[in-house]
Amino acid sequence: MVRRKVSAWAGFVQGRHRQELIVCQFSDMTNSKGCIWSGGNPFAFSLPLVLAQLIFIFFVTRITFALIQPLKQSMVSAQLIAGIIMGRSGFGRIRAYSALIFRPEGRMVLQTISDVGFMFHVFVLGVQVDPTMLRRAGRNAVLIGVSSFVMPFALGGLACYVLPHLTVIDDATAHFLPLLSVINSASFFPVITSLLSDLKILNSEIGRIATLASLVNDGCIYAASILLTTIDASSSYSKWNGVMAIAWIGTFLIVIVFAVRPLVKHIARTIPERGAMKESHFLMIAVLALLCGFVSQSIGQPPAVGTFILGVVVPEGPPLGSSMVYKIDSFCTGLLLPAKFAISGLTLDIFSLGRGKSLLGVEAVILLGYLGKFAGTLVSAVHFAVSFQDAVPLALIMCCKGIIEASFYIGLKDTGAITSEAYALLLITMLVITGIARPLIWYLYDPSRRYLGYRTNSIQHLDPTSELRVQVCIHNEDNVPSLVNLLDVSNPSRRRPIAVFVLNLMELKGSAAALLVPTHNRKGKPKLKSLPSRTEHISNAFNILAHRNHGSMVVQHFTSIVPYATMHDDICTIAVDKGVNIVIIPFHKQWAIDGTVGANFPAIRMVNQQVLHKAPCSVGILVDRGQLADNTQILFGHSLFRITMLYLGGPDDDEALAYCCRMLGHPHITMSLVWLKHSSGNIEKSMESHMIQWFKANNVDAGRVSYKEEVVNDAVGTTQVLRSLEDSCDLCIVGRDHEQSELTLGINEWIECPELGFIGDMLATSDYSFSLLVVQQTPPGTEFINIQPLQPVASSFYSGSGKYSQHSASGKYSQHSGYGPFG
Repeated sequence: MVRRKVSAWAGFVQGRHRQELIVCQFSDMTNSKGCIWSGGNPFAFSLPLVLAQLIFIFFVTRITFALIQPLKQSMVSAQLIAGIIMGRSGFGRIRAYSALIFRPEGRMVLQTISDVGFMFHVFVLGVQVDPTMLRRAGRNAVLIGVSSFVMPFALGGLACYVLPHLTVIDDATAHFLPLLSVINSASFFPVITSLLSDLKILNSEIGRIATLASLVNDGCIYAASILLTTIDASSSYSKWNGVMAIAWIGTFLIVIVFAVRPLVKHIARTIPERGAMKESHFLMIAVLALLCGFVSQSIGQPPAVGTFILGVVVPEGPPLGSSMVYKIDSFCTGLLLPAKFAISGLTLDIFSLGRGKSLLGVEAVILLGYLGKFAGTLVSAVHFAVSFQDAVPLALIMCCKGIIEASFYIGLKDTGAITSEAYALLLITMLVITGIARPLIWYLYDPSRRYLGYRTNSIQHLDPTSELRVQVCIHNEDNVPSLVNLLDVSNPSRRRPIAVFVLNLMELKGSAAALLVPTHNRKGKPKLKSLPSRTEHISNAFNILAHRNHGSMVVQHFTSIVPYATMHDDICTIAVDKGVNIVIIPFHKQWAIDGTVGANFPAIRMVNQQVLHKAPCSVGILVDRGQLADNTQILFGHSLFRITMLYLGGPDDDEALAYCCRMLGHPHITMSLVWLKHSSGNIEKSMESHMIQWFKANNVDAGRVSYKEEVVNDAVGTTQVLRSLEDSCDLCIVGRDHEQSELTLGINEWIECPELGFIGDMLATSDYSFSLLVVQQTPPGTEFINIQPLQPVASSFYSGSGKYSQHSASGKYSQHSGYGPFG
């Protein structure tokens, strides 16, 4: 038996447009079958060769990404750069390397596998698209999206007409220049949302504008592409080809919408909201994706277009959308997709750019497209009242290219629509422009700039008879009972109304676009029926509370679906927009019945830390151990609910005491103020003693409100006082930060959760069983600034403080500046 040293022969033949590579391969050279033990070469067989290629591409891509990630570059850029390094412009110039790893026969198999992976990746991108967002797109976002397409298209078209009169342009180049002007006008939705997610600005103000504008831009580019494809088909063959192309595309869309979509929605309805997707359902949708790719390829469209359209009709988000993303994304995106773009880089030869005659004209059209995109977005954004400081990052965002554009360039080169030199210019220009734009966007735009430096009135500086605005954040339904009861003990009344802003927080899964919307209209009915059922359950609980306190409390509901990394931006945005006095957020740990930690959510802890650092108002972290979840004490007074305020001094304790003062007068609670004082010093007259004097002066019911001074010498005495609260307290309220003194010396050396402060951290351990509310008044580094006057929410027809006056001409309310008795 003769052992073959090669598995195939390759050579060039004349193709339809140019010389093409032909490969002749032995049919039995697939599996090496352990030939290495007999002196054979496993790289001569197609299967070991493809496996080695995938492994090599994976490691080179990951190393490249690790090097460029600090420059805010994307994985797609890393894959393209890795391909260039491995291709003709890098290692590919070494003949031994090319003959070993990337031989023509191995490249064909690899490209086929990578195309399948790309199909499924585009399907995942389609799943993450919510087409109903177009209904929520405002006039400004629509016009920004249209102008970001029209301006580069117009400049590119003008260049295509003028350039042949100014420089030498060959016929082949003149034919594809109009196509380049269309492609460079695109800002694809998956690319823009991926960029925004990478830079952690997906749910920012500019991020939401860019998301909607790119969706509008997608509609324009798809319409233009179909039109150009039809015209090209008509001019190349016969006039009926264009009509047939449109007819087949229309039929395909009709079948997807009216036949496939109901089937997919039926599958989605059979999956429980928190349940797992059946394997049979997953396989059915995967086969449908393959079928759509086959049909799309058969009617003259790229196969990825068919899978993308199928992905769009799959319901985004949990349970179906997120399940499909989870099952497909890791393997296809992590392993097969890098091969797709690495292959595109393999065929790119930077050293061939100097040999083209019409490259100057091609580059002029490309750069004019980017210039038109930037100018069109910038001018329209400024026209629609986006500040110039924010319009520049928005324009840069719309100029960035990514995975969809790169795949278009590859497809055009493979079909002979563009030359290899034009392909190289497109890829290199994309890498350079996007590579410069991404760090510039990160540097120029900070979403927290909108609320950093602004401060709403804290509770301490609020008139005690004016409206208190409280924002409560919900991560899951277990947070609801304790927050509802905490609001109830806050003692809303007509003289002291409370406006509650409920923010339902959910992690973004199976979708590309962040969401922040009011979820109920003025009549209390849900505005978005597509939200999970938990939204309705949470809303009902707070609506019942508002109904029970009719005339003294009103509730507004909001839903935020964002990544955990940027969830704090939505919390702070609502706080600024609504003039909130205090934001109450749940602690990241939940306790079991036996007092041990039942669940720990590190992502929620990260959110809490960011809120404490950036919030424009006071912040309270609620550590619930079950006492607040039981509302029988608060509602029916079967036994009095015991609240203890622990006072050591400082702004945070002042804010906590001011909040306690709002609770005075509730018929079913007892309030105890414990002031820890050092034994050696005399307390001078200050804000702290003034607040405590006010507390004692308003003690109208000595049976339910008590005041106690505990004189201690050191941290040991402080710990003893804390332990004495165990049997006489259901809820302890304490400030977060305290001035360093002998009372706390040594306690802060053993702190597990700095976000609670050293006293709060000690009280949150398993040594204590009562619930805890830790209050922070002023975030570090911010100053108190009164924002614009606000209209009362809970009782717009009445204000107990008398601080609001209504102007007859404008119908608006204005609030006179002033401080409460604490400020």
